This record gives sequence, structure tokens and C-alpha cells, in this order.
Amino acid sequence: MEETKFYHALKIEEERCVGCTHCMTKCPTGAVRIRDGKASIRKDWCVDCGECLKACPAEAIYVEQDDFQKIFDYKARVVLVPTVFIGQFSKYKTEEEIFSALYELGFTHVYQVEFTADMIHREMLRQMEQAEEKPVISSFCPAIVRLIQVRFPALVDNILLVKSPVNATATYYHKVLEEDGFLSDEIGIFYVTPCAAKIAALKGAEGYSSTIKGVINMDTLYNKVYHILKNRPKDYKPECVLPPALTKKEMRWSQTGGEAKQFSGRCLAIDEIHNVIEFLERMETTTEVRNVDFLELRACDRSCAGGVLAVANRFLTAERVMKRSMKRDKAPLIYSDRIEALAYLKQHITIRPLEPNPKLKFEGNIEEVLSKMEQVRKLMCYLPGIDCGACGSPNCQALAEDIVRHEAQFSSCVFMQRNMEKHGKLDKEHAFRLIEKTWGKDRLNKDCYKKGAKYEGQ
Repeated sequence: MEETKFYHALKIEEERCVGCTHCMTKCPTGAVRIRDGKASIRKDWCVDCGECLKACPAEAIYVEQDDFQKIFDYKARVVLVPTVFIGQFSKYKTEEEIFSALYELGFTHVYQVEFTADMIHREMLRQMEQAEEKPVISSFCPAIVRLIQVRFPALVDNILLVKSPVNATATYYHKVLEEDGFLSDEIGIFYVTPCAAKIAALKGAEGYSSTIKGVINMDTLYNKVYHILKNRPKDYKPECVLPPALTKKEMRWSQTGGEAKQFSGRCLAIDEIHNVIEFLERMETTTEVRNVDFLELRACDRSCAGGVLAVANRFLTAERVMKRSMKRDKAPLIYSDRIEALAYLKQHITIRPLEPNPKLKFEGNIEEVLSKMEQVRKLMCYLPGIDCGACGSPNCQALAEDIVRHEAQFSSCVFMQRNMEKHGKLDKEHAFRLIEKTWGKDRLNKDCYKKGAKYEGQ
């Protein structure tokens, strides 16, 4: 089976990286290593959850995005706005004010991402009825989809093959605009994303194909809109064409519990990627989790409100979205005026089956892999088990695996270095060079040493 290649939106700016290990210790998949004083990400293990970005104090990790001026390459300039974008603004800012600012920025059409949530819900119900394996798992969060492909490949077949709201809505409105007379290459649909994983999914090839031409980071667009709103006169009255209003269910779809509350049976909503991993590991190893029908799994705390590209506090964002939704009708919208576009969406609302892409710790046949696992077990008998990360690997287990893969040395462990020095198996100069190999040549060249200063008490 051909290995799935993942696209990644998270990047490291090496000039700014100080090799502090914050990203390495926070990465839920163990994809980060420190080598030569800089962080590096193993692309085959990364799921673009953004935990490393949130942890980086040097702002050396960033999320790529398309040039905003790219929108002007199209006659129909469409922006897809998720409800959490509206939640970034104070409750005193109306949706009409926010949407009018988007038109001022150059967009010709403004639509809301969750508009197709009701259609997605119906397709999910249909697939759940036919599912042979339980629990079925939502495909909403691309970071979770990748996590399952990489770390829990046995659960890949449990994922519902339904497009996420951004893809379904892009499909629907692309067809609508074609019906309105625009040519396909004249339509530029741009998505405002709260996270890196959605960028990676939209530009990747694992079943999330769409008609989206570009992605705009939420913090970037927020700053542009906020600047417009701040500089408007107090008596300014915005006038613009408002997109179809969302129902209560649609507004809450991207919030924690937004999907799980729509299904009968035992449905669980779990957010924050470490919590998700803990739960899935419990599912694999114990019989405690039984008779679960549906799992809504989200990588971010408070779901999309906690996305790494969101500006506002995640709890306040979630509260604002919930309060706005209280004023909405409970009944789903009727798409009766767009029959052809609705029929097209129904035909294209599913995604192709996903392939497992397990995080392979070792290469080789079964005998070679077992032999390498035995080597790791033996190494763990000698390593201290402190998990300090001073070796450039996240913990002792990871170091042992890196040693077996010939990506690190036993003497990379500072405790082993001291022990080897004590028994005359390693000289101090060699030990110092090993530290430099992990942390860089200039890491220990502090001013106090250059000036001949001594620590207090010496």
C-alpha cells in the first residue's frame, strides 16, 4: 500500500529558534527533536495540531498562509467565515458590521462555513446506520483524522466519510455561483482558518479535496477587520448583503458538543489533543469504554474557539457564539431556491476512504523490528528514566528509539556522560562536543565565561 504523504502548514524559522525544548515537550506525537541547537519536526509524525506553536516562547514556529492579495485574482472573491471568527469580536459588534468590513477589504461574497451543517448531519446519520464498527468517529477535525491515521491506524475505518463544513460549503457555493453566471476559474473561495490542521488538510491529498483557492489565517483577517471597525465614525451605519442566517444547531456545530448532542445513543465529545490521545489509548487497552456509538474528537481545547490562530480568549469566544445562537431558530434552513446546487452537494458530500499511515518507529521485516524493540528494552535498563529532554529527545524512551535508529548516541544522555567520565570511558572534551552536537556550538558560550566571572559561592 502506498504511504500517504501529508502536507504541513507548521514551519520553523531556524534563525529565531533557540532550542528551548518547549515545543518538544508539548508535542503530543513526539515529532519534535532538538539537533544542533535547533528544533526539527518529523513530518511523518506531525499532525499539525499547533501545540508546538503555542508553546514556543521565541515565536520561531509559524503557520504559513496565502498572500491576501491573491483574492484579487478572481472576479468572484468569496470568503468563508466560521462562527468562531464572529466570536472573536465583542458582543457589541453586530454581524452586519463585521461582514460589511469584509466587503470593504475586497470580497464580493461573504458566506458562513457552518451553513451546510444540517446536510452534513443527515449524511452522518445515514452512514451511522450502515456502520459495522462502533464507535463511529467524526471527520470534522483534520488534526484528529491525521492523529488516528498515524497513531491509531486500527480506527481509521471508524471515521465517517463526510466532508467537513468548510469543504461542503465551498462545494455548495461554488455551484451556486456557477448558476449565477460565473465561470469556474473566475471563482476564488478563501477560507478563514482558526488552525494549522485545516490548512494542511485543504492543501493535502488525504480526502479533503475542495474548490478552495486559498486560506487566510484568522489572526491576520481579524486585525484587518478590527482596524476598519476601530476607525469608523460612531454614527456609521453599515449596509451590506448579509449571508443566509445560521440556525442554532449550525452555529454550535463547531463548538465542543456541537455534533455529539445531535445524535442518539451514547455519544461523547472530547476536546484537547492530549485528552483525545488518553481516551483512545484507554479504548485500545481496556474494556472500560463500552457501547459508545459516536465520538466527537477535537484537537483544540474548546474546539475551534481554542484554535492556535484565534485571537480572543477561547472561553469568551465560545460564550459569545453560544449567546448569539440563542436568538436563532431551531429549525434547519430550507434550500428550496437552489435545488440544483443542493442536489450537487448531496452527490459530493462524502470523501474517499482514508488510509492508515502508522508512525513507524523502525524499518525492516518483523524479525528486524522485534530485534530493534529488544535493543530499546535493553537500553532502557541503563538510561535514567528521568525524561529531562537534555539529550534533544522528548524522553528516555524516545532517546532509546533514536539510538536504535542511529539518530542519536547512548552518550547523548548527560547522565550517561557523567557516568562514563567517572569510569574513564569518556574524556571531558568528547563529552563537551556531544553537548554541542545537540545544543549547538554557541549554546554554552555565555558572557560570564567569556569575562571570567564566577558563580556566587565559588
